[in-house]
Amino acid sequence: MTFDETPHECVIEADGVRRSYAGSFEAVTGVSFSVARGELFALLGTNGAGKTSTVELLEGLARPDGGTARVLGRDPYAERAAVRPRIGVMLQDGGFPSDLTTTETVRMWAGCTSGARPIGEALELVGLGHRARVRVKQLSGGERRRLDLALALLGRPEVLFLDEPTTGLDAEGRRDTWALVRRLQEGGITVLLTTHYLEEAEALADRLAIMHRGRAVTSGTTAEVTAERPSRIRFELPHGTAAGRLPLVLRAAADGPRVEIRTHHLQESLAELLRWATESDVQLIGLDARSASLEEAFLDIARSAAKTGDADENTIGDENVKAKVTVA
Repeated sequence: MTFDETPHECVIEADGVRRSYAGSFEAVTGVSFSVARGELFALLGTNGAGKTSTVELLEGLARPDGGTARVLGRDPYAERAAVRPRIGVMLQDGGFPSDLTTTETVRMWAGCTSGARPIGEALELVGLGHRARVRVKQLSGGERRRLDLALALLGRPEVLFLDEPTTGLDAEGRRDTWALVRRLQEGGITVLLTTHYLEEAEALADRLAIMHRGRAVTSGTTAEVTAERPSRIRFELPHGTAAGRLPLVLRAAADGPRVEIRTHHLQESLAELLRWATESDVQLIGLDARSASLEEAFLDIARSAAKTGDADENTIGDENVKAKVTVA
């Protein structure tokens, strides 16, 4: 069956999956999400959040201790022989024999891959064509990650799992990898990505989920995830102007020149602030207003989850607070 013939719109599905180690430590505690055909879905989280453990269940490397995992409509563990030829997997560390050249490494891997693309094509695809005769031990960390990616792409996969694909790459290499991933996605490949780089998730992901302590705390598009967090307005008041003069809805808790307003109603709060400044003939020095970033959402979730010990979408943030002001 070809990719286009697959009748399942969601080609990756996790439904309440759980995974335990040593019979007691539960690394994944009931994670659910789905990835549509041709979509790039990013899993974010701090170290130990359960990202890799979750992805390994979907790759068929382990059987879930609870819940169900499906890839291309099949159980990736029980039906591994049917699923494995149709997916590409880029692990955090490929563990290549150090004395082989890059060409020899790809040739060895191609011998175990059905319908493998030509070796030279695979190396050129990831920008390693000029390093074809170099031994693996002489490659930089970033180049080894590119070699990992070349092997994941050898079988022309329909579904691609990328576990921290740009770790060790410099800024240019990271951007080149992003461009390649976009081209692959445009060609119809479905991608599940784990990354520590929030900028990477913002640049690539159609949707994402943020994991903490084995749970998917929140998910959606970047805009949907950041919309849950308050926007920020920052400025400095002129000497002699107290923050207590601000309108009641924006009033600071204490006087001070530097003011930060947190609000879930950015446009209304900013309009109120500017109206007050105009009417009061007050110059707002260094005025900066912006919606919450993915980084702010990520850190807010981590702090909230660490504080409560049992975070979920309903315990993060306070939608009933219109604006909260702190004075630095």
